[in-house]
Amino acid sequence: MKALQPTSPDNFAFHSRDSLALFERRSGRFRPILVAIALLASALVVSAAQTGASRAAQIQEHFRKAAEDIQANDANSAINEFNAVLALDPKNAAALTNRGAVRFLEGDCPIASQDFRSALAIDASLLKAKAMLGICENRLGQSSAKATLESVYPKLTEKHLKSQVGMELAGMYYQQGDLDRTTAMIQSLLDVDPDNVDILYFAQLVYSEQADDTLNKLTILAPGSARMQQVIAEHLVNGGDLNGAIAHYKKCLELDPHMPGVHYELAEALIENAPSDPAAQSEALQELQTAIQNEGDSANVEAELGEISLMQSDTQGAYTHYQRAFALNSGSADAQLGLGHVLMLLGKPEEALKYLRMAVETDPLNSEAHYRLSTVYKRLNMTDQAAHEQKLFEEIKQTKDQVRDIYRQMNKRPQGNEDLTPDPSDPPQ
Repeated sequence: MKALQPTSPDNFAFHSRDSLALFERRSGRFRPILVAIALLASALVVSAAQTGASRAAQIQEHFRKAAEDIQANDANSAINEFNAVLALDPKNAAALTNRGAVRFLEGDCPIASQDFRSALAIDASLLKAKAMLGICENRLGQSSAKATLESVYPKLTEKHLKSQVGMELAGMYYQQGDLDRTTAMIQSLLDVDPDNVDILYFAQLVYSEQADDTLNKLTILAPGSARMQQVIAEHLVNGGDLNGAIAHYKKCLELDPHMPGVHYELAEALIENAPSDPAAQSEALQELQTAIQNEGDSANVEAELGEISLMQSDTQGAYTHYQRAFALNSGSADAQLGLGHVLMLLGKPEEALKYLRMAVETDPLNSEAHYRLSTVYKRLNMTDQAAHEQKLFEEIKQTKDQVRDIYRQMNKRPQGNEDLTPDPSDPPQ
C-alpha cells in the first residue's frame, strides 16, 4: 500500500515541532500567551504501513477539532480530542504535550506534569515540553524544578517561553536570597525582551533592594563620611529637595574638598535651584572652575559653563564653551544640543542643523532636541521635516509628563528632566 504523503502543516491549527500557541484563562476566556509545546510532525504524518490511512486521517481530524475547541475556549473538549488521538496512538508525543499544556493552563499541574514526562520519555529532545515541565515542578514546589529550568533556559529561542522560564528562575534565585544570580538572570531577560512589563517591574524591585542594601552597608560602615553626605545629597536631588541637596553637597566638600564629581554636581544643583539668580550663577561658576582644577576639564563641565553663559546673555562665551565640550566628547548630547542652540541664536541655521541632527540621534528621547530641530527646519522652510520633529516633541513631552506625574506620586524626581517648554531666547520662527 502506498504511504500517505505529508500534508501541508498550514492545514492544521497546530503544526511543526516548535509551534503550538498555549492559552491561559483570563476572565473565563483563553488568551494566547506563549509559543510553547510543539506538535510533532511525525504525529501528523503517519505511515499507512504502520497505522493505516484511515487511522492517520482520524488523528489529523482530532487535532483539527482540538484546535477549534481551544479557539472556542472549550478546554474539556480539547482534552477529549487529545484523548482520542492517544487511543489511536498511545505514543503520540504531540497529543501528550498539548494535553499537558491545556491541563497546566487549567491549573492542574500534577496531571500536566505526568503528560509532559510521558512526552519526554517518547522524545527527550522536546525542549518546550521540558520547559513547561520545569514550570510545573516549580509551581508544585518540587526540588527538581531548578535543574530542569536551568538546563533548558539557554537552549530556548522563542522569546515568550524563554522569558517565562527565566522569570521562574529569577524568582527562585530571589527567594533564596541570591541577588547576584537574580541580577544576572534579569539582565539576560532584559536582553531577550526589553519591553516586558513584568520583567521591568521585577528588575526595579531587585535593583532597588540592591541599592538599599548598599546604602545600609555604607550607613553602618561610614555614617559620617563624605561619601555618605554625597549619597544623601543625590537622594534629595531625586526627591526634588534641591536646597537640602546643596547643603549636603557642601558638607561633603567640607569633609573632602577633592571628592570626585561633587563640585560639578553642586554646580548643577545650584543652577537648577535658581537659574536666574546671579549669585547662584557665580557660585556655580566657582564650583566648576574648582572641578577643572581638581579633576581636569570635561565635556559635562564645559556644557554646564555654556549653559551659564547663555543665562548671562553671553552668546559668544557659550559658543566657546560648547565647542570645547564637543571637542572633548563629540558624542555628548549636551554639547551637540548647546552648539545647535547657540548657532541658531547667531543666525546660522544651516550649521545648527548638523549638531541638532546629531543630538536627536544621540538622545532620541530628548524633547528639547526635537523641538529645536523642528525650529531649524521651519527656518529653512523644510515644512514636512519640521512637522515630523514637532510631532515627536509633543509625543515625548506627553510621555514625560506622564512619567513626571508617576514620579510625583512616588515623591521622586524623574531622571533626564530637561526643560520641555520652548525657550524664550529662541529667535522668531
